[in-house]
Amino acid sequence: MPDERLNRIAPDFTLPATDGSTVSLESVRGEKGTVVAFICNHCPYVVSSVRRMVEDAKALAGDGVGFVAICANDAQRYPADSFERMKVFAETHGFTFPYLHDEDQSVARAYQAAVTPDFFGLDADGVIKYRGRMDAGQTSAPPPDAPRELLLAMRQIAASGEGPSGQKPPAGCSIKWK
Repeated sequence: MPDERLNRIAPDFTLPATDGSTVSLESVRGEKGTVVAFICNHCPYVVSSVRRMVEDAKALAGDGVGFVAICANDAQRYPADSFERMKVFAETHGFTFPYLHDEDQSVARAYQAAVTPDFFGLDADGVIKYRGRMDAGQTSAPPPDAPRELLLAMRQIAASGEGPSGQKPPAGCSIKWK
């Protein structure tokens, strides 16, 4: 069954970033596409993959693809995902992209994000062409020969404007809704 999130214009947003700025979708859009990643600080799926995510974001930047991460978890119930802890998480892991706080969860709801990590790949026009996982890794690293699914998908989108067929859904912790 096709993912209803695909082939629609990505919802716009303007959110506070851990570096003190305010960031919009337009300000992070790459010339050839953009990744919008829903993550958090405490999920073992995110913790296991964060190094690979930073590496892929750097590689994609060289391909003209923007990257942004958003935390929408309820920090009241999950203090590890507070805005202050987001700042530490981004610094500790060397984020080269904005890490945004979706305190009212409106952006996560608009994207219909479900888990952390959940990756949305946009084409140059801001149309969602990919929704899925980064790679086969879950709470541990993927096998050495596993494809870098998000990286390959975004390179395909950057080159052709079309997402790959057979996209695998993301696996992770549920977003902690208020």
